[in-house]
Amino acid sequence: MDAEARSKAITRLRRIEGQVAGIQRMIEDDRYCVDVLLQIAAVESALDRVGKIVLGHHVETCVSHALASGTRKQRREKIDELMEVFSRFGHIR
Repeated sequence: MDAEARSKAITRLRRIEGQVAGIQRMIEDDRYCVDVLLQIAAVESALDRVGKIVLGHHVETCVSHALASGTRKQRREKIDELMEVFSRFGHIR
Protein backbone atom coordinates (compact mmCIF):
# COMPACT_ATOMS: atom_id res chain seq x y z
CA MET A 1 0.00 0.00 0.00
CA ASP A 2 1.39 3.43 -0.84
CA ALA A 3 2.11 5.97 1.88
CA GLU A 4 -0.96 8.12 1.20
CA ALA A 5 -3.44 5.23 1.31
CA ARG A 6 -1.72 3.75 4.38
CA SER A 7 -1.86 7.11 6.17
CA LYS A 8 -5.56 7.57 5.37
CA ALA A 9 -6.40 4.06 6.56
CA ILE A 10 -4.38 4.36 9.77
CA THR A 11 -5.86 7.76 10.59
CA ARG A 12 -9.36 6.40 10.18
CA LEU A 13 -8.56 3.25 12.17
CA ARG A 14 -7.23 5.32 15.07
CA ARG A 15 -10.44 7.34 15.05
CA ILE A 16 -12.44 4.10 14.99
CA GLU A 17 -10.39 2.79 17.91
CA GLY A 18 -11.49 5.83 19.92
CA GLN A 19 -15.09 5.35 18.86
CA VAL A 20 -15.05 1.70 19.97
CA ALA A 21 -13.57 2.69 23.34
CA GLY A 22 -16.38 5.24 23.61
CA ILE A 23 -18.97 2.56 22.91
CA GLN A 24 -17.44 0.38 25.60
CA ARG A 25 -17.70 3.26 28.08
CA MET A 26 -21.30 3.86 27.03
CA ILE A 27 -22.17 0.24 27.78
CA GLU A 28 -20.28 0.31 31.09
CA ASP A 29 -22.20 3.48 32.01
CA ASP A 30 -25.49 1.82 31.03
CA ARG A 31 -26.27 4.45 28.42
CA TYR A 32 -29.49 4.42 26.43
CA CYS A 33 -29.50 1.50 23.97
CA VAL A 34 -30.43 3.60 20.94
CA ASP A 35 -27.47 5.92 21.58
CA VAL A 36 -25.16 2.89 21.72
CA LEU A 37 -26.65 1.47 18.53
CA LEU A 38 -26.15 4.76 16.71
CA GLN A 39 -22.50 4.78 17.70
CA ILE A 40 -22.12 1.18 16.54
CA ALA A 41 -23.61 2.17 13.17
CA ALA A 42 -21.11 5.05 12.96
CA VAL A 43 -18.21 2.64 13.56
CA GLU A 44 -19.53 0.24 10.93
CA SER A 45 -19.73 3.09 8.45
CA ALA A 46 -16.20 4.20 9.31
CA LEU A 47 -14.90 0.65 8.81
CA ASP A 48 -16.65 0.54 5.45
CA ARG A 49 -14.72 3.67 4.46
CA VAL A 50 -11.43 2.04 5.47
CA GLY A 51 -12.41 -1.01 3.44
CA LYS A 52 -13.08 1.23 0.46
CA ILE A 53 -9.61 2.78 0.77
CA VAL A 54 -7.94 -0.64 0.90
CA LEU A 55 -10.08 -2.09 -1.89
CA GLY A 56 -9.53 0.93 -4.12
CA HIS A 57 -5.79 0.73 -3.65
CA HIS A 58 -5.80 -3.00 -4.36
CA VAL A 59 -7.73 -2.50 -7.60
CA GLU A 60 -5.51 0.39 -8.69
CA THR A 61 -2.29 -1.55 -8.06
CA CYS A 62 -2.40 -5.33 -7.75
CA VAL A 63 -5.43 -6.02 -9.93
CA SER A 64 -4.51 -3.40 -12.52
CA HIS A 65 -0.97 -4.75 -12.79
CA ALA A 66 -2.15 -8.35 -13.18
CA LEU A 67 -4.65 -7.41 -15.86
CA ALA A 68 -2.14 -5.28 -17.78
CA SER A 69 0.93 -7.48 -17.65
CA GLY A 70 0.12 -10.79 -16.02
CA THR A 71 -0.30 -14.16 -17.61
CA ARG A 72 -3.74 -15.46 -18.46
CA LYS A 73 -3.61 -17.55 -15.25
CA GLN A 74 -2.60 -14.53 -13.14
CA ARG A 75 -5.39 -12.43 -14.62
CA ARG A 76 -7.93 -15.17 -13.89
CA GLU A 77 -6.64 -15.52 -10.32
CA LYS A 78 -6.94 -11.77 -9.70
CA ILE A 79 -10.44 -11.66 -11.12
CA ASP A 80 -11.46 -14.64 -8.98
CA GLU A 81 -9.87 -13.02 -5.93
CA LEU A 82 -11.68 -9.75 -6.62
CA MET A 83 -15.01 -11.54 -7.03
CA GLU A 84 -14.45 -13.24 -3.66
CA VAL A 85 -13.73 -9.88 -2.04
CA PHE A 86 -16.87 -8.38 -3.58
CA SER A 87 -18.97 -11.31 -2.39
CA ARG A 88 -17.70 -10.87 1.18
CA PHE A 89 -17.53 -7.10 1.28
CA GLY A 90 -20.14 -6.16 -1.30
CA HIS A 91 -21.84 -3.87 1.20
CA ILE A 92 -18.99 -1.33 0.92
CA ARG A 93 -20.42 1.77 -0.71
